[in-house]
Amino acid sequence: MNKNQIRQVIVLSVISCVALFYIEQILEVSYVLKTSSKILLFLIVPVLFIKIVLKEKLMESLRLNQIDVKGLQLGIGLGILSMIVVITAYVLLQNYIDAEGIILDLQERLNITLETYVFVALYITFGNSLLEEFYFRGFIFLKFYQSGYHWLGYIFSSALFAVYHVAIFATWFSFEIMLLALAGLFIVGFIFCWLNTKSNNFLNSWILHICADITVVSIGFYLFWTL
Repeated sequence: MNKNQIRQVIVLSVISCVALFYIEQILEVSYVLKTSSKILLFLIVPVLFIKIVLKEKLMESLRLNQIDVKGLQLGIGLGILSMIVVITAYVLLQNYIDAEGIILDLQERLNITLETYVFVALYITFGNSLLEEFYFRGFIFLKFYQSGYHWLGYIFSSALFAVYHVAIFATWFSFEIMLLALAGLFIVGFIFCWLNTKSNNFLNSWILHICADITVVSIGFYLFWTL
């Protein structure tokens, strides 16, 4: 990508994340509408940008035609490690987390119940993680990185990934825990980006993301079941 296209991606991605924040926290739409909006902004729009503006074939642009199975072992190993880290963090910080508030927010704002949580958990683990990795690592970071804008790719992608999640947990934690979460998400985003330089596509970070989400939704199911 040239400088002008880099600027276009920056503006487009910021607008998309702001729009999702508005949809999530201001409009407070149902989970189905929120998910539909995310698919539009995180999948359809960037795919059109790749095809129309960059004039590239999707599989070649994302380097998904050059998959090395051995290169994915690092993602699997770090994925298992992430599960241990998430569980440990929950155990250490559970007294500072408003579990009842989280469940109430899911029930009232997103209309998620214990019965529908299983389907939501499956989407989060495999669908949502794919959208985020395609968008933040495949469409933003790797396109920047492959164009020679290495540090811009690392910092912008990781920062946007962290700030974007404010729309998800803005009402869940205290201000201090939210800042800690944002710092953690920035570091995680940075690691995800680095991981994908080893495979030259976003599959490694997707595997790691899936493992982390399995742990998170399992904790969520535990909260739903016990509260």
